[in-house]
Parts: sequence; C-alpha cells; structure tokens
Amino acid sequence: MADMRLLKSSTHSVLIVVAGLAVLSILVLSLIGYQLTALAAQPENLNNVVTVTAVPDLGDTERTGEISTTITPTPFQPKTPTAEAEPNHDERNQLRVHTANASALEKSGDSSALQTPSSTVISAHPLPPEEWKSWPVIPLVTENARAIYQYGLATGADPHAFSILGDCQSESWIFMGVYETDAAVVTDLPPELQDTVTHFSGSFNRRSPTIRGGTTAGAILWPAWHGNAFSCWASESPLNCELRLHNPSIVFINLGTHFEIRNIYYLRRILDQLIERGVLPILSTKADNREVDEHLNEEMALLAVEYNIPLWNFYAAAAELPNNGVEVMPSRAYQGPIYLTNEGLELHRYTALQALAAVWQAVQRP
Repeated sequence: MADMRLLKSSTHSVLIVVAGLAVLSILVLSLIGYQLTALAAQPENLNNVVTVTAVPDLGDTERTGEISTTITPTPFQPKTPTAEAEPNHDERNQLRVHTANASALEKSGDSSALQTPSSTVISAHPLPPEEWKSWPVIPLVTENARAIYQYGLATGADPHAFSILGDCQSESWIFMGVYETDAAVVTDLPPELQDTVTHFSGSFNRRSPTIRGGTTAGAILWPAWHGNAFSCWASESPLNCELRLHNPSIVFINLGTHFEIRNIYYLRRILDQLIERGVLPILSTKADNREVDEHLNEEMALLAVEYNIPLWNFYAAAAELPNNGVEVMPSRAYQGPIYLTNEGLELHRYTALQALAAVWQAVQRP
C-alpha cells in the first residue's frame, strides 16, 4: 500500500513538471511570434525612426565629431510632397551653397536705430561656416531659398503664415507677440517692418506645439512632446502637427540652448522635412554658449551653407550687449547664463522681425 501511494505521488509530480514545461513552451513560442511580427512591421529605412528623450533643463556638452565644411552643391528641384513621408538625407535636391541678400546690421548702440537692409538675391555666400561670427545679422537670401518658398506657395503653403520652432524664449509673450498686442510698438516701427507685421498678422501671438520650455531639435520630432495638446494627433510629431494646423510658408528654427549629442542629425531631419514640403527655414544663432565651445552656432552656419538657406545671426547682434545679452536666472543657477536680459529680449525680437522682413521681401518675387 505504501508503494502504491509513493507511485501515485511520483506520477503526480511528473504530471506537474510536464504541464509546467508545456506552459513555458507556449510562452516562448508566443514571444518568438511577437518578435517576428514586430520585425515585419518595422519601416525599411530605420533612419526614419526617431528615438529621443528630450531633457528640458539639462543639455549634453559632448560633440559627435569635427564639423566638415566640404560642400558639394546640387540644384534644387522640387518634388511633390507627401503628408507623412520623410525625405532621404542622401538624396537631397537642395543647392548647398549659402547665398545672399542685404548688408550687415548697422550698429549705433541703440537697437531702435537698426535698419532692415534692402532685399536682393545673390548666388554665393562670401564667408565659410567657420567664420560665422563675421556673418551679417540679417540673413543673406539665396536663389535656392526663393525657389523653396515659391514651390511652397505653388503647393498650397500660406504666404501670410510663419511658424517658430523654439524653447521658452520663443514664447509669444517673450518673443514677437508684442507686434500683435501693442499697437504703439508697431507704430514706432519703420514702414517696411510695419508692412511685415500686417502681412503676417496672426502668426506673431499664437501658441504652438513647436514652442515649449526645454525644446530640443529631437523633441520637435517626438510625438510625445506635444502631449496631445493643440489638436495634435497622438501619432504625429510637433513639427507635423504645426505644419498641418498653421500651414506656414516660412519657419524660424530657434533651437540650440537645449540640445542632444546628435543635435545636427535632428536638425537635418527637420530641414529635410520642411524643404520637402516647400517650407522655407530660417536658421538662427544664439547668444549663449552653454555648450562651452560654440559648436552649435557653427553647426547652424554649416547647415545654412549645406542647404543654401537663410541664417539670422542673432549672436552677432547680441555681441554688442554686455555679457552677450544673457544672464543667470537665480532659480536655475545651475544652467548658467542662458537667459536673455531685457535688453537682449528687445534686440532678439527686433532683429527677428528684420530677418523675417528681409527674407520675405527677397523671396516673394518669382
């Protein structure tokens, strides 16, 4: 009898082990099937997948490599844009020689005396990217820039709309919103700048999914960054959302104070997408040097040359101000001097309006 009980106990144990192995096998097979399905669903070009964690207050201070200034120009030939397609970086059609209009900013020590230069279009920029500190404040406008803009108008971009990609210092109440909220400020502007404010009315004082404190170039491409606000779809990036909702013909790129190691990679992706859709980017330099070696401003100049598009060199304007027009915010002292002073903010918005006016005047003529 004891032997029978022992046999039944052993049989029961074996059955438990066999059942456990069967369940484990099912789980393993299910996991393998899931992985195969996921791999099959991945896009063919993995470069189109953005994986970035945007950090609002902390930036990386490493560089991924030296900046190359060897540029091979090819002519811009517009293609029909698609709603969600990402252009191939290796098949850009943009002419990559930065060219230009205008003259340098007239310096008188008083930002109210700054003048918007007359707008002309030339074929080649006289200075290389490494000499970006000597570039004029007001953008030099190229034939390629005008071609991008005109292509955008032909494919439905709004000639009265511009957008901004930026961090907290691009918020409308800090940046250019005053040009829609304070009539007295507009009245004091030169006639050509008043015309620009009138033409782009509705774009100066608006909230946008592409403007937020701590925004990086990577965050502009990250769907989670807009938090499903602004009527954005959960699956679309802040950039795609802004293009869909506002349909701009011109976009300011005011990014760099907050950045990732792969900053220039994300900027190229943004530029590829904008130009593919016929939206003219205006790159910008910044007043601060949070990265220590000023490589972010040089990268902006490099991209201006590479894509043959305008660069608003705010750094050159801010260089006339004490401490480059930046200061430390006491509550965020760990970030260093990255916040514009009141004088810096005034110069920032005014030279931005000058840049917009100069570019718009130069590219609007077919």
